[in-house]
Amino acid sequence: MERVLQYLDNLDDLLCAAGLIAESLRNLAFSLAFVFASLAIQIGGILLALSHPPFALVTALLMCVTLLYRSVTVPAAAVSSPL
Repeated sequence: MERVLQYLDNLDDLLCAAGLIAESLRNLAFSLAFVFASLAIQIGGILLALSHPPFALVTALLMCVTLLYRSVTVPAAAVSSPL
């Protein structure tokens, strides 16, 4: 009976390890998707600037204004005082 419990414990450890590996692979996939999307946006901006400079300028200004508005309107995280 003790041997069966050991086998079941090893099987449980194997399944938990598979879950941890799957989580690492999921994080890797999200990181790669973020990198590829970032590169695609940058390359698209460069191509837009080379083909239609005024439109690229308007797009960049709209993004800057949006980021500025977001930085002003979103409340900052509470800073704990050292006292």
